Amino acid sequence: MDLVDIQHEIDALSIEQQAALLDWLTERGRLRWDGEIERDFSSGGLGADLLDHVKAQVQRGASTPMAKARQRR
Repeated sequence: MDLVDIQHEIDALSIEQQAALLDWLTERGRLRWDGEIERDFSSGGLGADLLDHVKAQVQRGASTPMAKARQRR
């Protein structure tokens, strides 16, 4: 089955079934994204160095918490 076949099958679904499929695909994508973020920002991940840098900035007081920055607006 190729993509065109899948699209035809989706078109044949009821509106309710299409909505359920969309919900499932959305949740599936969210879980994959969450997993990618978790891997990237865990020890040895692609974003670990950036996270360490940001944590160091916060510890030395070189950044402003978002809540305080919003209060100044």
